[in-house]
Amino acid sequence: MPTDTDIRYLLDRIAIQDLIAKYGLGQDLHQGNNNDQDLLAQWAEVFSPDAIIDASDVGQSAEIGLEDYIDFMRGADRKGTEGLGKLFGLWQHREGYATVTLDGDTATATSPFFHTHETRDGQANVIHTGLWHDRLERRPQGWRIVHRRVENGFFHTFARIANPHDLTER
Repeated sequence: MPTDTDIRYLLDRIAIQDLIAKYGLGQDLHQGNNNDQDLLAQWAEVFSPDAIIDASDVGQSAEIGLEDYIDFMRGADRKGTEGLGKLFGLWQHREGYATVTLDGDTATATSPFFHTHETRDGQANVIHTGLWHDRLERRPQGWRIVHRRVENGFFHTFARIANPHDLTER
């Protein structure tokens, strides 16, 4: 029979896995040509306001605040045509199932990711894979990421093929 501790553990794991999935959802609900680039609509439920992101493995700073991270993604104007939005017009983010270690009101999680992007000119697709390494805290609003480090897997760029049937043997 499950104990209260077992139930709390399961509820916390589910909450943390949902939170990690909301990161990708926050990206995907705000595509490059969409005038709504308010990533905080979802990310306020993902990150603490004082969160630090370490993106040094992909050539950025090891200590980026949340607002600066959003600027990097969408530009300071939040129109989606600056930051990475200058390069990409469409994308899809898949955040893998996290392994979670709980310790009271703190936790760590490691989760794989698979992100696809179409260049703004529509001529190429970029795949980015890697791992998220997260430190989380239970806050009054629920679990929040307080530190996230990206571990780069790989970036690959592929030419876009308008019609997959063009790949058949001739």
